[in-house]
Amino acid sequence: MRLTAFFSLAVAAAATYAAANNNQDPFQQWSGPNAGDVRGPCPFLNTFANHGFLPRSGKYITEKDLTDGLFNAVHFNANISKFLFDFAIRTNPEPNSTWFSLDHLSRHNVLEHDASLSRVDAFLGHADIFNEQAFEETRSYWGDTVNAKNGADAIVARMKTCKKTNPQYSLSELGEAFILGETAAFISILGDVKSLTVSKRLVEYLFQKERLPTELGWKRPDTPFSTDILLENLDKVGAEYAKRINSTSQGKRSAGYAARIFSYSARLF
Repeated sequence: MRLTAFFSLAVAAAATYAAANNNQDPFQQWSGPNAGDVRGPCPFLNTFANHGFLPRSGKYITEKDLTDGLFNAVHFNANISKFLFDFAIRTNPEPNSTWFSLDHLSRHNVLEHDASLSRVDAFLGHADIFNEQAFEETRSYWGDTVNAKNGADAIVARMKTCKKTNPQYSLSELGEAFILGETAAFISILGDVKSLTVSKRLVEYLFQKERLPTELGWKRPDTPFSTDILLENLDKVGAEYAKRINSTSQGKRSAGYAARIFSYSARLF
């Protein structure tokens, strides 16, 4: 075979491979971070980067990146992506930036908080690294189905443990609301958004592997997910959480955590 013919075949083969690769189902394309890539404290955002719905490097994520990625991965409306981006951009230490990287989210007490469901407190280690012991405590409070009640049980348990083990434990009102919102979000996205229930197996899979649980039968939700839905379900988790906190605390808490986030965002933006 002549050299020119060989190169022609090689180029054609490469083009065919590239085209085939681009046509692969992104839900089936997964690779963990490479050297130089970054990840953060949020299992979902790490998962989206591992699938390529967000930049695989985890860096320089723009509002368009987040909006497109979250829509394609889990059917988020643009309004909720904008809502989340406005909070995330605050973690970038560069003034007036138009992007953030996943490791920025690990900056303590900006959005990242103590009493994580799957990370140790910043005083004790790295918030961007999954911690099996922390997650083992969390999932020990879930039944086979995770819901608002046992989701709140797990949150309160993690708070109690972290208060005992972290001499610098702190939790702002925003951090408290985000904890509740995170639980509402993973139940809604992976499970039934109306009944607010999800199979424990799906949640464990995503947290431990940082991969979408398609091999367990999960599919991208057909119904768009909006800020209103998130905040409605946040308050369902918040109501259960308030019952547990109020039963052991002298200072009674209201359950209006969605309103707190809106109030806080209004002051910031």
